[in-house]
Amino acid sequence: MMKKMKKIVPLLIVLIAVAYGCKKDDDSVDPNFIPARDRGEEAPLSTAIIEEYLETHFYNYEEFENPPEGFDYQIRFDTIAGDNADKIPLMSQVASKNVKDRMDTSVTYKLYYLNAIQGSGEQPNFPDLVTVSYAGTYINLEEGSRPYSKIFDVSSVPVKFDLTAIVNGFQDGLIEFNTASGFVTNPDGTIGFQEFGVGAVFMQAGLGYYVNPPPTSNIPLYSQLIFTFQLYETELGDQDNDGLPSVMEDVNNNGLEEDDDTDGDDAPNYDDADDDNDGRPTRDEIIIAADGTITFTDTDNDGIPDHLDEDS
Repeated sequence: MMKKMKKIVPLLIVLIAVAYGCKKDDDSVDPNFIPARDRGEEAPLSTAIIEEYLETHFYNYEEFENPPEGFDYQIRFDTIAGDNADKIPLMSQVASKNVKDRMDTSVTYKLYYLNAIQGSGEQPNFPDLVTVSYAGTYINLEEGSRPYSKIFDVSSVPVKFDLTAIVNGFQDGLIEFNTASGFVTNPDGTIGFQEFGVGAVFMQAGLGYYVNPPPTSNIPLYSQLIFTFQLYETELGDQDNDGLPSVMEDVNNNGLEEDDDTDGDDAPNYDDADDDNDGRPTRDEIIIAADGTITFTDTDNDGIPDHLDEDS
């Protein structure tokens, strides 16, 4: 579920390998090469599949409303049919937000997410690190008709993810929730999280793996994805270890980490230890106080902080 891959996280990282070959003549072009579908044309088709799933499925909301003894607070989906014909469809219970396709910013998606429990702790920023347990499911179409789903990855044990290294839809969904408020001692003596966020996000292929699913996942190309999750902890991300939290490197304040590249070196600021390419690391062009407070210096008083000013 990755974007510009930098870290490897089991099964949730998309391995995007772009091969640059030396083209000698027209014979070097693979005649069987099939270009990826246009993202703008694929978007409404993907959304239709997601919405069909939301209209025909429900989740175990009754257990969340009145938790039975020993309830594990895991979201489970089922089809609205037979004995479940009177259940409330997911479409009536989800929220949504508009998010852009990072590979083609002219394309905007309506990303649906289910808030089973908001959580009582902190809300992560889009480039932070989070600790979650999760299950990943893909949605595709049966021949000629209804969407079906299949789990491709699950971790009931809490794991830590870098939000800049997971698929965009999951990233955009997780930041709508809060972490646990603290810890609790379980009857068996183990330590658990208290009042954590529980949710699900339903994403179009363009916000997931698109044509680059993990090689061992058996996820079909252009599959829509669902991630259910429990959000436990968050911490500030500083992916380039320059002393500046990555959320503060969103220069244009648009909530995207990929499109801020002050020095134009194809390394976004959040992943570039020398943001202005002046030979001085960003860490040396800011002042970090003992309490973590950051002061941005402007040596030449031109209104541009030193760490973003090549000629400061």
